Amino acid sequence: QWYFQRYVAHLPHAGEIVLFDRSWYNRAGVEKVMGYASDAQVDAFLDAVPVFEKLLTDDGILLFKYWLATDQEQQEERLRERLDDPLKRWKLSPIDLAAREKYDAYTTAREAMLAATHTKHAPWRIVDFNDQRRGRLTLIRDLLERVPDTHEEPPAIDFPDLGREPATEKYGVLKPIADYPV
Repeated sequence: QWYFQRYVAHLPHAGEIVLFDRSWYNRAGVEKVMGYASDAQVDAFLDAVPVFEKLLTDDGILLFKYWLATDQEQQEERLRERLDDPLKRWKLSPIDLAAREKYDAYTTAREAMLAATHTKHAPWRIVDFNDQRRGRLTLIRDLLERVPDTHEEPPAIDFPDLGREPATEKYGVLKPIADYPV
């Protein structure tokens, strides 16, 4: 199966927005570092991505790519929080712990991926996510600034006079509940 096939079915139709978390880029990151994909598969992927994304953008899809960046110190803090907080422990998996040991390999893979896939038609935006709230707001602001304003005024509607008084309910209407005192 063509690697991108699993994503094509989820691409947006006209007027839709689709968000992918990691999307096809798992091949260049997790799959590469954890050994789920061979070097040849990753190299072929990195060669194919700009072509695939150009096909999407040429067909009118607005493709926005964000890398949510956290430094190693912040990642360590979040992993510790997940380990120590029973309400966050569900987020911690054995793969997280295995990946922690491969921080440098992930950094190298990330740099190679960004270099190979940062193109004019589909550039990357790096968002500082050390502060998650600020990172979310930064990403949302950037996204909203990049989406074109397609608002159109609705056409004028001729709203003719009824020629009589509006009809009223003849079966009785319950009195509305009084305002709740504040």
